[in-house]
Amino acid sequence: MSDQQAPDRGASSELPASHLTPRTRDGWIATVSFLVIFLLCMPPVTHRLLDRPDMWVAGVPFFFAALFVVYVALIGVLIWALRRGL
Repeated sequence: MSDQQAPDRGASSELPASHLTPRTRDGWIATVSFLVIFLLCMPPVTHRLLDRPDMWVAGVPFFFAALFVVYVALIGVLIWALRRGL
């Protein structure tokens, strides 16, 4: 065996950043806000908070109106992230 050392690779020898986690502050804001808003359309929330059969909004049951607002908010977060270049 020789006494040669491995060449110094500097910063490139570090592990690359994961593509699954956001790298910027705006990326974190978009991810967390999307997940929080997305939780509003999941069954525990929809069945307990949004299911009001006696309430109607503009001729539509409150449940569907509330889900429409939640889905529009989700699309809004995606458009915001797209405009930010994330």
